[in-house]
Amino acid sequence: MAYKALYRKYRPRTFDEVVGQEHITKTLKHQVATGNVSHAYLFTGSRGTGKTSTAKIFANAVNCPNNVNGEPCFDCEVCNAHEQAGNVDILEIDAASNNRVDEVRDIREKVKFLPVNGKYKVYIIDEVHMLTDQAFNALLKTLEEPPKHVIFILATTEVHKLPATILSRCMRFDFRLVPVQTLMELVAKVFRQENIAYSDEALKLIALAGEGSCRDTLSIADCVSAFCQGNITLEGAQKVLGTSDTKQYIKIFDALNKKDIGTALELLQQSFNEGKNMNVFAKDLTLHARNLLVMKNCSSGEQLIPLSGEAHNLLKQQAQEISNDNLMEYMKIFSSIEAEMKYALSPKTLLETALVTAVSEVGEGQKKN
Repeated sequence: MAYKALYRKYRPRTFDEVVGQEHITKTLKHQVATGNVSHAYLFTGSRGTGKTSTAKIFANAVNCPNNVNGEPCFDCEVCNAHEQAGNVDILEIDAASNNRVDEVRDIREKVKFLPVNGKYKVYIIDEVHMLTDQAFNALLKTLEEPPKHVIFILATTEVHKLPATILSRCMRFDFRLVPVQTLMELVAKVFRQENIAYSDEALKLIALAGEGSCRDTLSIADCVSAFCQGNITLEGAQKVLGTSDTKQYIKIFDALNKKDIGTALELLQQSFNEGKNMNVFAKDLTLHARNLLVMKNCSSGEQLIPLSGEAHNLLKQQAQEISNDNLMEYMKIFSSIEAEMKYALSPKTLLETALVTAVSEVGEGQKKN
């Protein structure tokens, strides 16, 4: 049997399996259970937060005649049809490649036909912001007064690009970024089911790298698992992600604090020689400055920084040696180059320049608040 990527294998099939979006799934379940469904929905949020998965679950649940408290039963004819490819009652349309007015006019013609198996014909239009102005205008009238047997679900990562006339005709749900702790629990559950051994530190690193996206997190977990061959360690995860140990950033910030640009550049060169990703390195320097600020000013810093106990102790110690003003300046310098790094011919040179700037322009390192 062909290997199936983790994010596909563990894609949610019920509302309860959707991770980190309880404020949305609870509402949709209640609508399905009571039969009070809207004619048009707008799902917006960052990539990998569950928009399309939730749309598919809703499309199945709203058509299932035996739904249990709003969840599909998976035993009826409708659920069986949903599990198979080519379900004629649930139509997924990628607006990125079907964004012309002719394609939307085709939808307007087909909505007249009744569903084959279920009660509703559901149109899921993904990346709807990619539609042209003419296509939006063609969709508007149908969206305003669709047939009673039709539901539209529009999904987008860029809701600001949608016309106000479209927004006003949809019930809007905003999908949130998934917290790091929730992502850790998700990956741990998947690893246990896959019989993959892992360390807590590696789990935290994978969850942090996912940046609030379930799909990205599971894709990263897939890569790390393939590299580590069933026994995931912090060192293995760092090699795959191109990140460095917290101790490396501690050493660099010590050098910046002491105005020792030579040591800072040598440490950067060492990381470069080890194959570390310079784009990730710049982002992690910003994150390290942020972690120091949190540890310095928050009594519950350990809960706000998902790192190991040893890392917390190192951060506490260094946080007392650098002022808030200096840490803020470091954050500005390193965060300002993150966008440039993507297009720089030599990201390493850009990062070296930022380190020199951090030494020469930031106030005296030993000054304290």
